[in-house]
Amino acid sequence: MKIAVNTRMLLKDRLDGIGRFAYHTLSRITKAHPEVEFVFLFDRKFSDEFIFSKNVTPMVIPPPTRHPFLYYLWFQISVKLALKKIKPDLFLSPDGLLPLGAQCKQLAVIHDINFKHYPEDLKFWTGKFFNYYFPKYAFAANRIVTVSEYTKKDLMQEYRTSSDKIDVVYNAADEIFAPITAEEKRETRQKYSKGEDYFVFIGSVSPRKNIGRLMEAFDLFKKENKNNLKLIIAGANFWGQDKLNETLNKLEFKNDIIFTGRVDDNEMRLLLGSAFCLTYIPYFEGFGVPLVEAMRAHVPIISSSLTSMPEIAGGAAVFVNPFQIQEVRDAMVRITADESLRHMLIEKGKIQCQKFSWDKSAADLWKSIEKTLAE
Repeated sequence: MKIAVNTRMLLKDRLDGIGRFAYHTLSRITKAHPEVEFVFLFDRKFSDEFIFSKNVTPMVIPPPTRHPFLYYLWFQISVKLALKKIKPDLFLSPDGLLPLGAQCKQLAVIHDINFKHYPEDLKFWTGKFFNYYFPKYAFAANRIVTVSEYTKKDLMQEYRTSSDKIDVVYNAADEIFAPITAEEKRETRQKYSKGEDYFVFIGSVSPRKNIGRLMEAFDLFKKENKNNLKLIIAGANFWGQDKLNETLNKLEFKNDIIFTGRVDDNEMRLLLGSAFCLTYIPYFEGFGVPLVEAMRAHVPIISSSLTSMPEIAGGAAVFVNPFQIQEVRDAMVRITADESLRHMLIEKGKIQCQKFSWDKSAADLWKSIEKTLAE
């Protein structure tokens, strides 16, 4: 059996949510199935760390996909030509993009369709491209994998996709996320917040993460509650930074908000594990991996009540309407004033996070691969 895989999201030191899903599931699946030949299709020079086992053959096909026009060229021309040569039994695409009309079975992983609901949160041509092509991908795919029951329902409603065609395969968190020592907490707080407790957001700094409202809620919290708490925003800048800077400059307590930029996994482990609370209030998420990371690290959570986040966090979070700044501020007050609430959230998180593991994700993705091949 031969399976070709779109591995363009496997970028050394730059794995995002989709890249991590691909990394953790593929690294397990390729090793668990030595009888299968996997052909990994990269759009640029790749790192050997992504060639997980001897049954993986890498292939670099241009052009690098840095713009929607190049997405089209890569998938509809370069990948399609490569598949004619490879003749795989299946094409697996962890980011959901497919070569339309390819002469093999296709399994698309569609993590969410945020661009359908909030096209303005993407760059103009990216939003246009996704909204034009993803309905076509959903129709063309033999099967679809998605990462939450919420997104499954969204696909059924927006694209009229049959429930029987969609499998839910949850994301998970890296095993490095776990409680850290008191000394590690002390050193991390000294490094980032002058030794003070802090709320933390982790993830890409992009419009749908709702960081502007988070900062405004924190500023309101600081005005009404005299304390030394800081807010740390830990993640790489995506786009929309000018608008975020405008918001920041208007705040009274802007000096208590700290942007770290992109940090490596170990540093993120320390930043999250040392936090007083994870404040994660996007208005749209297909899954929300930081929620699981916080639960594993025994950190309480304030989270959005919208889309997939209640499904993922379960009872381990104080939920808020992410559009209501006052509601977010009230949650910050509650969680700082009520030690028993913090303890309860941590204990529930210890149980909830057991639902998610990369071993289970890989096993479930393989089951979907088998279903696709059997159809």
